[in-house]
Amino acid sequence: MQLQTIWQLGSNNPENSNNLDTIRQWWATLEGKEITWRQRLIPDSGDISELDWEAQRFDEIFLISQPEIRGITLYWQKPNSPTESNTTVQKLALHHTRQELYIFPQSQQKLVIRVALPEVKYQRIEINNPEILVENNILLFQDVKQLLEVQIKLTPEQLNQLKEKLKEND
Repeated sequence: MQLQTIWQLGSNNPENSNNLDTIRQWWATLEGKEITWRQRLIPDSGDISELDWEAQRFDEIFLISQPEIRGITLYWQKPNSPTESNTTVQKLALHHTRQELYIFPQSQQKLVIRVALPEVKYQRIEINNPEILVENNILLFQDVKQLLEVQIKLTPEQLNQLKEKLKEND
């Protein structure tokens, strides 16, 4: 599976219409889901990877309803809104692994909108100097001071990957 699908108005890429269909399907899957909606001005360099996507004052989080692409226009509704919102686009870029859609509106050439599912926040536990036990593809880390025990079950392939990575770090 490719990491990114791009559709662009007027592109001669033979996959352009298929890419729009892929993005259309993804957009439709957002029905009833909470999304983040963030708008930023594109930097003079044109490189949107330079943008700060951390939450800012006018960013929104809402449950999207009726997400649909008709022609080259994205449609959606916000909760408790009787009207349908829309934007006609010149370019769409869907990042599959991050589940983010970058929308480049026709009407505002210097603007990019990022629609994404809320970010997953991992809980981090720090264990210092744990006792380590390994048995039957199971790693067991125990921290007696914190009374913590972390058990990790690995497939034989994952265990081999871990062994290789540990060798690389020697």
